[in-house]
Amino acid sequence: MKPVRTLYVCYFGLREPLVQTQVLPYLRQLQSENVRVSLLTFEPRLRETWTADDIAKQRAALNAEGISWHCLKYHKWPSLPATIYDMAVGALAIRRVMRREGVSILHARNHIPGVMSAIAKRLTGGHLVFDIRGFMPEEYTDAGVWPENGYLYRGLKRVERYLLRVSDAFVLLTEKARDIVFPGCSDTDKLGRPIEVIPCCVDFERFETAEQTSRESLRAELNLTGRRVIVYVGSFGGWYMTDEMTDFLVVAHSRDPATFSMILTQSPRQMVIDRMSTLGIEQENFLVTQVTPGEVPRYLKAADIAISFIKPCYSKQSSSPTKIAEYLASGLPVVCNAGVGDLDKLIEEDHVGALLREFTPQAYLKALGEIEIMRGDKTLADRLRGVARREFDLVDVGRTRYRRLYERLVNRVQALSAAA
Repeated sequence: MKPVRTLYVCYFGLREPLVQTQVLPYLRQLQSENVRVSLLTFEPRLRETWTADDIAKQRAALNAEGISWHCLKYHKWPSLPATIYDMAVGALAIRRVMRREGVSILHARNHIPGVMSAIAKRLTGGHLVFDIRGFMPEEYTDAGVWPENGYLYRGLKRVERYLLRVSDAFVLLTEKARDIVFPGCSDTDKLGRPIEVIPCCVDFERFETAEQTSRESLRAELNLTGRRVIVYVGSFGGWYMTDEMTDFLVVAHSRDPATFSMILTQSPRQMVIDRMSTLGIEQENFLVTQVTPGEVPRYLKAADIAISFIKPCYSKQSSSPTKIAEYLASGLPVVCNAGVGDLDKLIEEDHVGALLREFTPQAYLKALGEIEIMRGDKTLADRLRGVARREFDLVDVGRTRYRRLYERLVNRVQALSAAA
C-alpha cells in the first residue's frame, strides 16, 4: 500500500468525552507507516476555554503521537445559519490543510463533516471516506428535535443522498445499517466502493488498569459491600429512556432490598434524583454522579448488572452504544431492550444478558430472573470479557477494520488510475 495522509474531520471539541474515548483511540490505531493522520475539531467557546499556550501544548502532545491537530471555533446559535457558516469555514480550512500537509484522503465523521469534506474534495481533489455514525436525519426526528418530514429533515436527507453518491468508501456501525443503506451488499457497494462495519470499540487498556484494584476494596470504598449494584452509564432524555430505566430500577429495588442503583451521567443530576425519589427509592440506595471517562472502569468494576434502554426507533438500527462494549469489557451482564443496532443478535446468540421486548413490571422481573441465573456461573465475567474482545476490541476489531478499509480504498484508486 502506498503511504497516504488522511484528515479526520470531527464536528466535536477535542476535550469532549466522545473524542477522548472514541475518536483519538481510533486515530492512534489508524496511524502507521502507511497512514499519516491529521485531525480537525470544532471547539465550543474556543477563546474562552483554550489559551494559545493550551493549544500549543495539546498540538505538541498529539504531534508526538503522530497526529497533526487543527481546530476551529464551533458556532451554536442561531442553529442552522451557525452550522452553515461552520461548514463553509470548515471546507476552506480542510482545503488549506490538504495543500499544506499533502492530504489525499478525507475522513468525515458523519454528515456535517461530510459536507465540508465533499466541498473540499470538489475544490482540491482527493478521496472521501464517509464514516456514517448514525442515521442523522432520523435521529433528529426520533429525538423530537425536528418535526417528521419537515424542511430540515428533507434537506438533510438530500445532503445524505449526495454524500452517498460522491464518497469513495464507507464505514457503518452496524450490520443492520449496512443492510439498509446498501441492501444486498457486504464488503463493497454496487459500484465497488469499500464498506466496513466497525462498531463502537473499547480500549481494553483502560479496563486492565481497573483490574489492578480488587473488586472488594472498590466496593468498600464506595460503601457498596453486601449490595447488588445495578449501573447505568450515559445520558437521559431524547432516545435514552429515563422513565423506563427508573421504573426498572424500582422493580429491582422492590425485588431485592439490597439493590443499589449507580447512575453515571453527564445529564442534569437533579432531574434523575427527583425522579428516583418520587418513585420511592430512598437516597441512601442510589447514587447519581458525573465521572470522567478515565474513572468509568473503576465504577463499573464495582457493579453487578448494567442496563441500557434506548428508544427502539428507526434511527437506532444504526446505533452501536459504546456503553454496551464498556459493560461487557467490565464483565457485566446487560439488560437492554430490543430494536437497537445489532444488540438483539449479540444478546441472544452470545448470551451476554437479558433482552426486553416490552416495558412492563412483568418483563423487568423476568429479565432480572434471567440475569440472576447467569450470575450463578462463576466464569460469567471472563466469558463476557471474551465476547467484548471478539466484538469490540479497539485493536483487533477497530484498528484491523479501519486499516483494511484504507488499504482497500488505496488499492482501488490505484487500480482505477492504472485502468484509465
